[in-house]
Amino acid sequence: MEYMTESTDRSPGHILCCECGVPISPNPANICVACLRSKVDISQGIPKQVSISFCKQCQRYFQPPGTWIQCALESRELLALCLKKIKAPLSKVIETGFRYECDCFLYQVMNGAILQQVFVVDYVVQSQMCGDCHRVEAKDFWKAVIQVRQKTLHKKTFYYLEQLILKYGMHQNTLRIKEIHDGLDFYYSSKQHAQKMVEFLQCTVPCRYKASQRLISQDIHNNTYNYKSTFSVEIVPICKDNVVCLSPKLAQSLGNMNQICVCIRVTSAIHLIDPNTLQVADIDGSTFWSHPFNSLCHPKQLEEFIVMECSIVRDIKRAAGAGMISKKHTLGEVWIQKTSEMNTDKQYFCRTHLGHLLNPGDLVLGFDLANCNLNDEHVNKMNSDRVPDVVLIKKSYDRTKRQRRRNWKLKELARERENMDTDDERQYQDFLEDLEEDEAIRKNVNIYRDSTIPVESDTDDEGAPRISLAEMLEDLHISQDATGEEGASMMT
Repeated sequence: MEYMTESTDRSPGHILCCECGVPISPNPANICVACLRSKVDISQGIPKQVSISFCKQCQRYFQPPGTWIQCALESRELLALCLKKIKAPLSKVIETGFRYECDCFLYQVMNGAILQQVFVVDYVVQSQMCGDCHRVEAKDFWKAVIQVRQKTLHKKTFYYLEQLILKYGMHQNTLRIKEIHDGLDFYYSSKQHAQKMVEFLQCTVPCRYKASQRLISQDIHNNTYNYKSTFSVEIVPICKDNVVCLSPKLAQSLGNMNQICVCIRVTSAIHLIDPNTLQVADIDGSTFWSHPFNSLCHPKQLEEFIVMECSIVRDIKRAAGAGMISKKHTLGEVWIQKTSEMNTDKQYFCRTHLGHLLNPGDLVLGFDLANCNLNDEHVNKMNSDRVPDVVLIKKSYDRTKRQRRRNWKLKELARERENMDTDDERQYQDFLEDLEEDEAIRKNVNIYRDSTIPVESDTDDEGAPRISLAEMLEDLHISQDATGEEGASMMT
């Protein structure tokens, strides 16, 4: 403890301390520092140990009466928070600074003398879970839910949507994700996070949504209301490799293309191709809901055909309408026969957009429309001559060999799900094969290298497409060494 005196132009003489008689410089109290320290403690009444609450989950400190704030160590915000916890008398002024504890400089005016004392206040950080983190850990509290549904029998669109959510980190604010039979449910602690997710879905897949809310509680005194919001998102019921029949009005607006088309891709729009002319068209969500159409065949109705003859059609501009022609496909005319009818002479003739892939003897998957019961209003109104007998979808390869040589993998969302049955596993394998065959879809997905599978050439003996190493990412793993410390290791 020492005196804080103002400097003067004249140098005064010394006086004797009124307590011990030691010569000292004149001061308003006429007492030396040692005597004053033994008689007066200006830090009396100020706590030397204070506790503050800290939430480990969200890394925030509690600021009374009911606020949790983010503060960095030794920051001004944390210093202000610590200072507010010290209850000092109004006659005392405190200055603080961080060391390993909190150094406090205390000033007080006493009998005209300014007294200064330095003392240390220890802060004990106590762990306390904040209300937001407590609701997250409970997993039963939510304020908004998004119910994503698609009325289709195949989950290719959901598998693609799952990879987009993982790539852009849209799952980080979810409380939990629950998988049901025909969709996913996303639970959120705030309505704002749910609205952000709905906007993301509208940008990535063609869909529409409806919003509703239910009153949970209210306080009439301060005019506050507690709602639970529900967003029902419906994705278009069309998946990749579906055969669809457009309405005459929609087909005319797309450049007079044929009504029977094949869906080659579903991203932010539905991408269609006419297998007879290679004319392509993109249909967004608003256009689909204005002129809806459905898939003509079930995915399990795909049949295997063998190519008997194949010829390339060179001049296709005259047959096409006013729309755009695909440059990635080749129009071909093929004679095919079902592998289940090899003991007969029955063959089918059709045009296909797979002319660049098919050769005599190849296996191809397609829909037999001639022997299928088509219950569609647009097909029933069409002339039977304009409905093809067979629509080819994709070339068939040995699935077992493709799975064994697949040296890459995908990440999955952590969600509550029922046991995956055989049909779900088959659909997931179909999605993986689509990634290998379609580069446009592959660009939007993070693909990770699987080090357990040896590296081979980009194509196998059968010519099945494969993903090159240049398109794969290295998977980062968190491992523990012998000392128990965590370290990052990169797969090479």
